[in-house]
Amino acid sequence: MANAQAGGQWYPPEWPGRIRALASGELTPVTPKRAATVMLLKDTGAGPAVHMLRRRTSMAFAGGAYAYPGGGVDPRDDDRHVRWAGPSLDWWADRLGVDRAGAQAIVCAAVRETYEEAGVLLAGPAPDAVVGDTTGADWEADRAALVARELSFAEFLDRRGLVMRSDLLGAWTRWITPEFEQRRYDTWFFVAALPEGQRTRNASTEADRTVWITPREAAGGYDRGELLMMPPTIATLRQLTAYGTAAEALGAAPARDLTPVLASARLVDGEIVLSWPGHDEFTKHIPTGRAPA
Repeated sequence: MANAQAGGQWYPPEWPGRIRALASGELTPVTPKRAATVMLLKDTGAGPAVHMLRRRTSMAFAGGAYAYPGGGVDPRDDDRHVRWAGPSLDWWADRLGVDRAGAQAIVCAAVRETYEEAGVLLAGPAPDAVVGDTTGADWEADRAALVARELSFAEFLDRRGLVMRSDLLGAWTRWITPEFEQRRYDTWFFVAALPEGQRTRNASTEADRTVWITPREAAGGYDRGELLMMPPTIATLRQLTAYGTAAEALGAAPARDLTPVLASARLVDGEIVLSWPGHDEFTKHIPTGRAPA
């Protein structure tokens, strides 16, 4: 089981051994899989709140940690015609640092996973509209088919006569799982506002709890060791505390730097120093055979 070191930082006990194996050349890094996650925001009297879910403690990766709705890219989303509204695929490719097919798959993953895990759909019957309600047995049947990968996202949109609203997403940051981790992801983080008329629910089989919480409250829970999180989650929460409304956060997204954040591990004076560029609070000093300081 993962443990927390500084505050509520998720830190698997097997990391030191894997870091040493990587440094000695005994470990070959696996290729990260592309993924997308969405920080869904809604305005409250205390400022914008973000929708978070707690991963089941039984999960092999980040069990018990708080995270945002998200998941891996579906390969079927990179080559099928998708009903699309908002910036062009060329614009998104440039923004995300990938080719057109990759951009389509990543943006589709962000919208699809938000629907699969939170029941919120960033799509509408026209380029300037959003569906107002996604509850009901027929919607649930389609959502379950998406989760089971029995239905592609393009087929889902076609069946419903919907257009995906890429303009409702703002690309926020990009993190790549460290090379020593067994399960690696190249993840793009997006921000979006909860559409009017829709409401979130815990639709994920991977989560045992969901909450709406202000970024400041969530960061405080992490600092007190009450909420377990991975580095990119708490880092993005701290960034979101600067904004007074969901619209302000979305407005700031286009100027955000999407240079990938990738942890590095190096040997210094007989100990391993684990660091995330630009995020000094996550730096760890790992003596041989001992827990990180």
